[in-house]
Amino acid sequence: MGVHVIKLPDVGEGVAEAELVEWMVKPGDNVMEDQVLAAVMTDKATVEIPSPVIGKVTWLGAKAGEIVAVGSPIVKLDVDGAGNAKDEDVAPAKEKPAAKAAPAPKAEPKPAPKVEAPKAAPKAVAAAPAASASKPPRKEGEKPLASPAVRKRAADAGVDLRRVPGTGPAGRITHEDLDAYFDHGAAAPAGRARAADTSVKEIPVIGLRRKIAEKMAVSRSRIPDIVYVDEVDMTALEDLRAKLNTEKKPDQAKLTVLPFLMRVMAKAIQDQPQVNSLFDDEAGVVKQYGGIHIGVAAQTDGGLVVPVVRHVEARGLWECAAEVARLADAAKKGSATREELSGSTITITSLGALGGIVTTPVINHPEVAIVGVNKMQVRPHWDGTAFVPRRMMNLSCAFDHRIIDGWNAAVFVQRVKTLLENPAMIFIED
Repeated sequence: MGVHVIKLPDVGEGVAEAELVEWMVKPGDNVMEDQVLAAVMTDKATVEIPSPVIGKVTWLGAKAGEIVAVGSPIVKLDVDGAGNAKDEDVAPAKEKPAAKAAPAPKAEPKPAPKVEAPKAAPKAVAAAPAASASKPPRKEGEKPLASPAVRKRAADAGVDLRRVPGTGPAGRITHEDLDAYFDHGAAAPAGRARAADTSVKEIPVIGLRRKIAEKMAVSRSRIPDIVYVDEVDMTALEDLRAKLNTEKKPDQAKLTVLPFLMRVMAKAIQDQPQVNSLFDDEAGVVKQYGGIHIGVAAQTDGGLVVPVVRHVEARGLWECAAEVARLADAAKKGSATREELSGSTITITSLGALGGIVTTPVINHPEVAIVGVNKMQVRPHWDGTAFVPRRMMNLSCAFDHRIIDGWNAAVFVQRVKTLLENPAMIFIED
């Protein structure tokens, strides 16, 4: 019997370290080849680390939330055969620590958190039927294997993962397994009688949540923003959208407000190109882009991510709709690549039906503008002679006041407003 040492691999170009987000195993566990051992997060992606061999876990090199250098040992396994360990690899952990304490947030933010599909994807298998709600499919004390996104989804639904059969390698639970569990009528355990709850749950701010916190802190501390709010009469656009959706082809994505807003922003940026910029405030340089790459803030099981629709200036309405749908699905499943989650030059944020009348969106640093979509509702609107019911929606747009003057911000929003209220103008070629 020998020792096999698994080191943190090179998980991306230029990445020197990663944060260990979650362990899927513990010392004493027997693991199979391709079984996921841990999830780590770099500046650009979340990556699952699989085992290349069959063995028994004897040592873990870091705790969740710690930063580990690429090439550092993170797991040691007892395996049949000689193993791969060198003398320095099997030295006591205190002689060669595998991780260092996580640094405090830096002033200059790292790129927006990215989600990447695991390098060792599980083989496709048929979803197993849901387990009985009264009979768990695992032995007592056996920890279910699942990715952070699956765990979050199960927790939100009140599902005990010990009761969900897994069809992945070594019984790993996938999103498809959860779907099968729900499809078979499995429900969350019945609630208990009311009682005072004195529990306190400590939740470490690690992984994607830490990246989001750092990003928001940097944006608020470094960008003196101006927020401009105006109401838009969406009645004509909503009538057009409903008409187009009834006549769309089967292979076309359903039109939401977002594709219209993207095309409108592309037209407005032609008159106000400075809003489509990134500001390197340390170098004192503004990079004004010709290509319009619109980030769409999306809430996922793992947290907030920003998929990017590239070159909106070259896309039609239906093309924008298809790309938004594709990226939203990838973000939800956790399969969006770092390229799909980076490179935006301006961002749209929306809470959909949950949106309020007015919001104060936080600029996605180092961008200089963000467009916030608020809730649409029927309100009385004065047409010059009487109050009439109209579908009204407020836009809340924030601008980096170091780069965008108030006048330019107002001109941009008014142009967006005019185009949304007169949607036929969207289709006029400039």
